[in-house]
Amino acid sequence: MNIRVDWSDDSVEDLNFIFERVKKKTVSKELAKNVIDDIYETGISISFVEQYQVDEILGKPYRRMVVRHFKLIYRAMTEKHIRIIQVFDTYQNSLKLRKDI
Repeated sequence: MNIRVDWSDDSVEDLNFIFERVKKKTVSKELAKNVIDDIYETGISISFVEQYQVDEILGKPYRRMVVRHFKLIYRAMTEKHIRIIQVFDTYQNSLKLRKDI
């Protein structure tokens, strides 16, 4: 089954922030790109909308994928379409998860 995956504006901003933060922290643009590539590839590799667990903090209808130490929050829009809502660094306090998603 082909799943359509789209990324919210907030999740794209999250990816840009993560890229800049990793690049600054490691002084490696290549490592930062690899992190973003891993996150992106995991996001688009989903096979069915309920493939991952319901997020333990946000609850239904939000699900989560974990890549490295980042959590991708998504929700099913239809049976064949998901939207990535947020990309969250799990090293942060989980209370910083956006509740207004």
